[in-house]
Amino acid sequence: MNFITIDFETATSQRDSPCELGLTFVENWEVIDTKSWLIKPAYYPDFDFFNILIHGINPEDVANEPEFDEIWEEVRPLIEGKFLIAHNAGFDFSVLRKTLDIYELEYPTLDYSCSYIFSKKVWEGLPSYDLKTLCYFNKIDLNHHRAAADSRATAELTIKAFQLAGVTSKDEFPEKLGTIVGKLFSGGYKPSETKNNSTDLTKIVGDPKKHNPESIFYGKTVVFTGTLSSMVRANAQQLIADIGGCLGNNVTKDTDFLIVGHQDYRVVGEDGMSNKQEKAVKLIEKGAQLEIISEADFLRNI
Repeated sequence: MNFITIDFETATSQRDSPCELGLTFVENWEVIDTKSWLIKPAYYPDFDFFNILIHGINPEDVANEPEFDEIWEEVRPLIEGKFLIAHNAGFDFSVLRKTLDIYELEYPTLDYSCSYIFSKKVWEGLPSYDLKTLCYFNKIDLNHHRAAADSRATAELTIKAFQLAGVTSKDEFPEKLGTIVGKLFSGGYKPSETKNNSTDLTKIVGDPKKHNPESIFYGKTVVFTGTLSSMVRANAQQLIADIGGCLGNNVTKDTDFLIVGHQDYRVVGEDGMSNKQEKAVKLIEKGAQLEIISEADFLRNI
């Protein structure tokens, strides 16, 4: 497995404000090099105090550094056509895309994945899957929140993950890591995400004795997204079936309710919405009689 790990640090909460980029290169299971660049953000000298507290990079540290469009001439050939990995790829690749957008630069063509997502499959049951926790668990040195150090730690973590899972090819990601490889290409992207392991809803049969024609869910098609805090999803689906509702795995024009649980922003991306919720919003905008409700509203109506 040959791959490159990537990490951005940003000056502000805006994704198009990178102030540092780190790349670590892995060939034949060995880290062979790490490169990093300080970057003068397009919004210089605007820096958020919170961001400075995290990475320690101040405006004066980048005052004489090149802007992103200048370093891109060096960076693009290094990653074009390669396989990249980031810990929380939703963040790092949105930084890359949005920064390319403001400089009106064409996207490179590459495949990518997220070590945060596939670490959940490799090391099940950990209390957290942030880079610091995973490095501590795996005895990997980490000088956290500088781009070079984070990219190198991600590389070492990924090597361990691949070897433990027996991964030798990107083609094995869905089966062995439960992850879909993302793609970046000219004009767009396909996110790296968790493989869809949908429940066979035909096995969830309602109890006719518990049907409740007065419920808002009776006779309606209900879809769940996110993690429920009150119960596991299978139990919630059983409740809907017992009420007399219909279950769906995906949002369609026939969906009546989308019930939204907790969304992990590191998986769903910067807008905090799952693919199901984004599709529901688009259908509603087109006039669909579909209602998006919270877990709290779901509980009040069962």
